[in-house]
Amino acid sequence: MTVAGDPTERRRALTALALLAPVPSLGTAAAMIFIPGPAGQTLFMAAKIWLLAFPAFWYLAIERGKPSWSPPARGGLGVGLLTGIAAGAAIGLAAWFFGVFDMDMGALGGEVDEMGLATPRAYLLGAMGWTFLNSLMEEYVYRWFVFSRCERLMPRLPAILASAAVFTAHHVVALSTYLPWNLTALASLGVFTGGVLWAWLYSRTRSIWPGWLSHVIADVAIFAVGWEVLFG
Repeated sequence: MTVAGDPTERRRALTALALLAPVPSLGTAAAMIFIPGPAGQTLFMAAKIWLLAFPAFWYLAIERGKPSWSPPARGGLGVGLLTGIAAGAAIGLAAWFFGVFDMDMGALGGEVDEMGLATPRAYLLGAMGWTFLNSLMEEYVYRWFVFSRCERLMPRLPAILASAAVFTAHHVVALSTYLPWNLTALASLGVFTGGVLWAWLYSRTRSIWPGWLSHVIADVAIFAVGWEVLFG
């Protein structure tokens, strides 16, 4: 897709991004920093609902688009599988190299306990939901919706980078609450790299599914590291 020359299309894309991009960071900050507890969790859930509902509403009601199951236009599932395996291996190696397996469990253990994931069974159930469902929502929001609107404002590469930055922002907020600054920076770089990779996959295939497959494998690696840290 080329940069939109129609000023109306550009204004529409900017408006959509302005109404969506800050919401996950605000919801995460409310729940984890400013008003932790029931009120913050309510705002966090409201932000999640907004992330699910707003893109569909905007696309169907404002842009008059047609629903689609996002079939790959140029294949890509094999590339998604391979990039996911590579990302998972990189996550494991980075965790080992930077001493994640030996980290102090203080803040992280408290956060895990507060989320109700302190037992092996609860952790596995939470990991399954996060790995398969949350990753699908993120591909739908950040790759299909955010990247596609960025692409209407700028060339392909800046659009990939911009969408990855939007994807990374709320992760930085969350990570900074329970990781030291150096691990927050490392993990945030990993999230940004994943955002770039999955936006590239979407730009290549016009489908969320190759990126989702890659994303799932990366999340499996993340939760495997977490399992080792918590219960290993």
